[in-house]
Amino acid sequence: MNKTLTAILAITLSLGILFAGCDGGTSQDPWIGQPAPDFQFQDADEQLISLSDLQGSPVLLNFWATYCAPCRVEMPFLQQIYEGWQGTGLVLLAINIGESPSEVGGFMQSRGLSFPVVLDGKGVLAGQYGIKYIPTTFFIDSYGIIQEVKVGAFQSAAEIEEKLSQLTSSY
Repeated sequence: MNKTLTAILAITLSLGILFAGCDGGTSQDPWIGQPAPDFQFQDADEQLISLSDLQGSPVLLNFWATYCAPCRVEMPFLQQIYEGWQGTGLVLLAINIGESPSEVGGFMQSRGLSFPVVLDGKGVLAGQYGIKYIPTTFFIDSYGIIQEVKVGAFQSAAEIEEKLSQLTSSY
């Protein structure tokens, strides 16, 4: 009886973490309606760009790490969005927290992922955005205002598209 109960509890806990995100999940509603904290990053051409340079385009920021199981679950969905929304003006940036370029590069290559990744090696950007749980995704409108925050993994590309459609419907 004890082994069965232990197994059920372990499965329930694992599923809870998978659906909520690494370390659980809580709402970050205070961010909604606020300007997104600005930051600089290098694009694929090694040009320095700031988030404020992207005003005029909706932005999806996804904070993640390779060791996070829920993050790994949603990566193919982010790739689908990246490919499907090219040419619409959407900017998708995946912010990796605390890992080396070789770790992230190997992960991306092994899974056939090609969307842009910003490395936040020391967690400074994650601190600016108050990241407590990963994955966490910010939907930022074309004016640089945070419209939605999702803590936890997306379960489909359609779930992301629904949020993006709401974000871009006013343009």
